[in-house]
Amino acid sequence: MSGSEKQPVLAVILAGGANRRYDGRPKALESVGGVRIADRAIGALRQVADRVVMVANDAETFAPLGLEMRPDLQPGLGALGGIHTAVCWAEEEGYRGALVAACDMPFLAPGLLRRLIADAKRTEVVAPASASRRGLEPLCAFYGAGCRRAIETALARGDRHVTSFFSDVEVRTIGEEEVANFGDPELLFLNINTPADRKRAEAALGRARTQ
Repeated sequence: MSGSEKQPVLAVILAGGANRRYDGRPKALESVGGVRIADRAIGALRQVADRVVMVANDAETFAPLGLEMRPDLQPGLGALGGIHTAVCWAEEEGYRGALVAACDMPFLAPGLLRRLIADAKRTEVVAPASASRRGLEPLCAFYGAGCRRAIETALARGDRHVTSFFSDVEVRTIGEEEVANFGDPELLFLNINTPADRKRAEAALGRARTQ
């Protein structure tokens, strides 16, 4: 395939968490504005990806979403384990990497996702800047297949932090000002971890402009 040809994009939704903060219920199947949170994320990803799949350790629970699913290759490793599974899936099937998103983000912006994909041609990780303590959002990011070895090295040394391998790969960050062009940064990366978060999302529907 030449560099000028459009490469197919694999999007992977991560749903491997235990939902402890949501009273054990599958938060991604809760609704915001009458639409399941996971369906909102899937809808955004389908606008930019050729294929949308899910990493989930409870296939029966998420079967109603109708997505192809695989469990974590190594259960119990948190979000980093999910990213590792996504990258391995992409590598196994010949994709250049995986566009990864958490299952509990109701306000993903297709425009921002397209921006991540575009920059992925030049680096291993592309992530948007955020106001989080990390300074970026690793659960709405593109990971090249070349990240696999760096992730496995981090896991081998017992480091399960979701960005533990970033120092071993090239990372490109989409700046805060550009991220804001696609919507309110506080909402773009809002995770629904608790019933209170869902209420906040419901209240924000009228101002959740995403592009």
